[in-house]
Amino acid sequence: MKSIDVLRIMIAFGLLLVLHYTLRPLLAWRSSPDFLVIALLLVSIRVRPGSAAVVGFITGLIADSISIDGLGAGALAMSVVAFGASWLKAVFFADNLPLIAFFIFLGKWALDIMYHVASGNLGGGELAMQLLVWSPLAAAVTALFGLIVLALLRPILRTSPA
Repeated sequence: MKSIDVLRIMIAFGLLLVLHYTLRPLLAWRSSPDFLVIALLLVSIRVRPGSAAVVGFITGLIADSISIDGLGAGALAMSVVAFGASWLKAVFFADNLPLIAFFIFLGKWALDIMYHVASGNLGGGELAMQLLVWSPLAAAVTALFGLIVLALLRPILRTSPA
């Protein structure tokens, strides 16, 4: 990967990080878009699985440091999702919008499932309601916002010719 491509990905990652901590709190939705997942998947499909897991772990630690419950659950979940996304990038490498939306949907839903199970904050009916209703809804909203963001960032994310 060329240094200009790395710089472009870092700029996009930074923009998504800013959106996550500025726009998301302003929306205050029960199922708000998760720009960290979009940023993580954006990086993960462009690097090797080990590097993606490290980026996921660091991103998860940053997200966990802000929250008071489940320290380490986000780091674990983001590491696994980033590793899996990087490993599966050959399957989802096409520039097909429904496929990209489905990829973001699955990544967000898998992250929520791992996070809520690992953190142990919810139990019984609350956990089932979160994993079967609110998490898929948040994943759908994240996929929709992911497509919008990727469409807006398309000029930045284009790869330079070899």
